[in-house]
Amino acid sequence: MSGMILEKLAPQILMALIGVASGALVAGGVVALTIGLGITERFIGITHTAKYVKSFETSICLGGLAGSLLTVYAPGVGLGEIGLALTGLFFGIFVGGWIMALAELRNVFPVFMRRLGITKGKSLIVISLAAGKLSGSLVEFAMRWGKG
Repeated sequence: MSGMILEKLAPQILMALIGVASGALVAGGVVALTIGLGITERFIGITHTAKYVKSFETSICLGGLAGSLLTVYAPGVGLGEIGLALTGLFFGIFVGGWIMALAELRNVFPVFMRRLGITKGKSLIVISLAAGKLSGSLVEFAMRWGKG
C-alpha cells in the first residue's frame, strides 16, 4: 500500500522539486541583476540608510518569499478597497523606483535628451512620464480591466 501512495506522490514531489529549483534560479537571477546594476546600493545611497543594510536584505528576501506564496496560493487577504489602494500604491512605488533606478544607472535620460536636443524642461519630461503611468493605472483600475 505504501508503494502505491509513493507512486501517486512521485509526480507531485518531482514537480515540487522542479518548482523550487526553478524559483531558486529566477531568484538568483534577480539578485544578480540588482547587485550587478547596483540598484539596492543606489536605493541605500539615496536614502542615506547604510546602517540598515541587514534590514534591506531581510526585507528583500521576505518580500520575495511573500510574493511567491501569494502568487502560488492566491489567498483572499481581505484588506478591502482601502487596503487594495495602499497595496497598489506601495507596489507602484516599488516598480517606479526600479524603473527610475534602471534608467538612471543606464543613463537613459541623458542620452535620450541629448539625442533629441532637449536642454530645458528635463524634470517636466520625467514628471510627465510618471503622470502618464499614474493616469494609465488609474484608468485601468477604474474600468476594472483584468477582472475578467
